[in-house]
Amino acid sequence: MHPIIEKVTQDVIDRSSESRSAYLKYIDGLAKEGPNRSKLACGNLAHGFAACSATEKADLTGDLKANIAIISSYNDMLSAHQPYKDAPDLIKAAISKAGGVAQFAGGVPAMCDGITQGQAGMELSLFSRDLIAMTTAIGMSHNMFDGALYLGVCDKIVPGLLIGALSFGHLPALFIPAGPMPSGITNKEKARARQAYAVGKIGRKELLESESASYHSAGTCTFYGTANSNQMMMEIMGIHLPGSSFVNPYTPLRDELTAEAARQVLKFTALGDDYRPIAHMISEKAIINAVIGLLATGGSTNHTMHLIAIARASGITLNWDDFDNLSKAIPQLTKIYPNGPADVNHFHAAGGMGVLIAELLKHGLLHEDILTVADKKGMNSYTEEPKLHDGKIVWEPCPKVSLDKEVLSTVEKPFAKGGGLHVMKGNLGRGVSKLSAVSKDHQIVEAPAIVFDDQEDFLSAFQRKELQKNFIAVIRFQGPRANGMPELHKLTPPLGVLQDQGFKVALVTDGRMSGASGKVPSAIHLCPECEMGGPLAKVLDGDIISLNLQTGNVNALVDDAEFNARTPIPNRANNHHYGQGREMFGSFRLGASTAETGASNLFPVD
Repeated sequence: MHPIIEKVTQDVIDRSSESRSAYLKYIDGLAKEGPNRSKLACGNLAHGFAACSATEKADLTGDLKANIAIISSYNDMLSAHQPYKDAPDLIKAAISKAGGVAQFAGGVPAMCDGITQGQAGMELSLFSRDLIAMTTAIGMSHNMFDGALYLGVCDKIVPGLLIGALSFGHLPALFIPAGPMPSGITNKEKARARQAYAVGKIGRKELLESESASYHSAGTCTFYGTANSNQMMMEIMGIHLPGSSFVNPYTPLRDELTAEAARQVLKFTALGDDYRPIAHMISEKAIINAVIGLLATGGSTNHTMHLIAIARASGITLNWDDFDNLSKAIPQLTKIYPNGPADVNHFHAAGGMGVLIAELLKHGLLHEDILTVADKKGMNSYTEEPKLHDGKIVWEPCPKVSLDKEVLSTVEKPFAKGGGLHVMKGNLGRGVSKLSAVSKDHQIVEAPAIVFDDQEDFLSAFQRKELQKNFIAVIRFQGPRANGMPELHKLTPPLGVLQDQGFKVALVTDGRMSGASGKVPSAIHLCPECEMGGPLAKVLDGDIISLNLQTGNVNALVDDAEFNARTPIPNRANNHHYGQGREMFGSFRLGASTAETGASNLFPVD
């Protein structure tokens, strides 16, 4: 094992000792208490299986057969979730045949950042993660279940489901992906159309045709944003079946993997002899594996918040310094859009997760000894990929080498020696940057600040052609407490246009960017946020800002005494707390922790 990985892992174990022990003590106590349906009052149990068949009622009367909960993010408006439509029936049939019972325990809300991007609804997006966790807990609260299957794909859905699952950590659990849609037009073509629209070269009709040719069928969007980073992390933590993350929906293999996951969870309940509760799966080493996977693939910056919140749900204290230290050891091994032209289907065809995991294990860059949902407990099982033989799943060794070195490379010849995420720090606070998609000649920018308190003000200035110069856009009051921390991905096309025109541009904000953050340099998630008096609220138009992604420094080049003497400018915006349901999320805004501690309402923060 690489010494840096060993040290960071031990640091996390030591730092989390008290909270992790308390969590496991609580969870192990729940395991001793139940579920035990024979201890439920007759009225409770009768309510619990009233809608079941006579056979299922007989099975659930005693404690000999396992009852598996299904929690799903299905809705038929969103392409990523639409493939879950038939999954409950498929799961119930597979579990019944394998000797158990399954009940649909609850649905969770699933919103799409692609639809709400730049809209008022985006200000509910980050908070939907905690709401999904709470909704998951409600579905599981009936104490009827011996295990659970969680069906979710996209940005906040999977982290929310996992946080909720960890509150019932005494139960075994598998996560079931839906898979990406087949490839549409290339991501380069899509980006070109967006930039052409931003400067008025094409109209709405042509842009919509381009977008529709990209997002064109059921399944997850194919770029490597937060949704597909989710799938990678679930697999590299061992709670997906090996090789299942990027199999397209509505294929025989996808359906059989769903049925296999259903059969698999039955093996791990407390009623059998191979009890595997999810609380013991999401260990310190599993969390470190997720960070390693994120760095090795140049994954979404959103997970610098989501992984911290997931870790806290299992009693583990992860921080941004852990990401930063691991980035010194983990090379970037993939080129998937926005870090390259390929999409996740090309990554999967090149060998996908199996080849990636095998490469990391071979070089001591991944913990093998974690508890997983594969038959063999460690990560070596994840160097195999599923195949269908006569309608049955068989796991075979993955390719020994990548089948496309332009998409998936090796530790000896990485695309970059360091991971794709860096911690940024300086007199403007602490934040993160995704540099895996930023070319080296754009990784250092020193330019005057132009300050905006709303992304619409920036876009208006761009349309008025006031931004044809070198500058760093400072977008303030975009943190969790200010307005729910919406993604600012709508700024990417105009900033990309200006960069292509030869101007030195960058973005500095206490908000966040999309998992599709691309070629424009940025420092995001800056803490403390402006709403809490963070230093970014002291920046004035014309202040020179130095942004260096290579060293991880972001500073206003203002005399220290002058800068410290400035009073943070208050948030004068009053239009972000009402409309599109935002008025109901006031308590979420008031109680949100910092981005560095997970931007959550669910866990106390020291």
